[in-house]
Amino acid sequence: MPNPLTEIARELQDCQKKVQLIYAFNGVGKTRLSREFKDLIDSQDSEEGDTDFINARVLYYNAFTEDLFYWNNSREDVKLNISPNNFTDWILRTQGQDANITRRFQHYTTSILTPRFHPLLTSISFSLERGDDTPVENIKISKGEESNLIWCVFYCLISEVVEILNIPEPEERGEQTFENLQYVFIDDPVSSLDDNHLIELAVDIANLIKDSESELKFIITTHNPLFYNVLYNELNIRSQNYRPRECEKYRLEKNESGTYTLTPQTNDSPFSYHLHLMKELQIAIESGNIHKYHFSFLRNILEKTSTFLGHEKWVDLLPEETDGARDRYFSRIINLSSHSNHSGEETIAVNDNDKRVLEHLFRQIQERYHFDLSNN
Repeated sequence: MPNPLTEIARELQDCQKKVQLIYAFNGVGKTRLSREFKDLIDSQDSEEGDTDFINARVLYYNAFTEDLFYWNNSREDVKLNISPNNFTDWILRTQGQDANITRRFQHYTTSILTPRFHPLLTSISFSLERGDDTPVENIKISKGEESNLIWCVFYCLISEVVEILNIPEPEERGEQTFENLQYVFIDDPVSSLDDNHLIELAVDIANLIKDSESELKFIITTHNPLFYNVLYNELNIRSQNYRPRECEKYRLEKNESGTYTLTPQTNDSPFSYHLHLMKELQIAIESGNIHKYHFSFLRNILEKTSTFLGHEKWVDLLPEETDGARDRYFSRIINLSSHSNHSGEETIAVNDNDKRVLEHLFRQIQERYHFDLSNN
């Protein structure tokens, strides 16, 4: 029975599993769900963007977490300001994690890009090392790199929390900030990473969860099929303190009526998301509501299908009715699927000609490779 997000949040609360892993397309309501869940579990109300976690029952990472960081774009002093809040104050001042945050950030980006935390820990500036030992100072990093840095701050926070709560006797922990903590809610961590680093991220999160020996529970949502599948597979591997049965996995869908459905995934392997992507393309084509990110769906389908069929390149699956048609299709898909993970790209509609290209390729692929969408 379809439920509003408040009811979905209650379903998550009622689940006794250590981990709940949720897959949903962008725009379905993952971030809103994280807020609904926090409001349900935590008694106090806080303004959006505030992360006052002292004695909180939920720590969460989502789009609002990023609002704690904002740019000063002064030409002489470009820096990323940190809003005064207990979240960053604790991890930076109390725990002194700026060095660990820097190392993790450089691991996921590049060692020549260096964040420098100002002495009062109220802002971060960035420099880019060059071969002649004269770094470029006060640069503004990309939105993806910014999200990556903020995630690294949150990851170091959660790592500290897990370590503290692993001490069985509360009086021996020394730190009493998290005595009431019950949940960590992670909504779509860094989606701008390349596939290799995204896999590393999933493995790191899975290992962190497995290292947790307390009653702390984790809820993770994502729109990225690769991240979902790697994380699921890692959570399906036993460790000393963790058993695969401690993970529940779902798919969150928004219905035409505006209600929501949280569907358990009961099979032993991750769901066939390429069929779900095909169904989403079919819906978009029939409604005429086609956006740039639908070309990313098409590219994902082609990549998975080419791997399954043993082709070295997914471009080999594109139709070639005339000379050069395959190259033109390839060029359009590449151009329109690039950077499609960023929310700014996902709201931009494509022109009528590109809509026709998408529909034509969808029909050709469906017929040639016999996708059965009748039951999806």
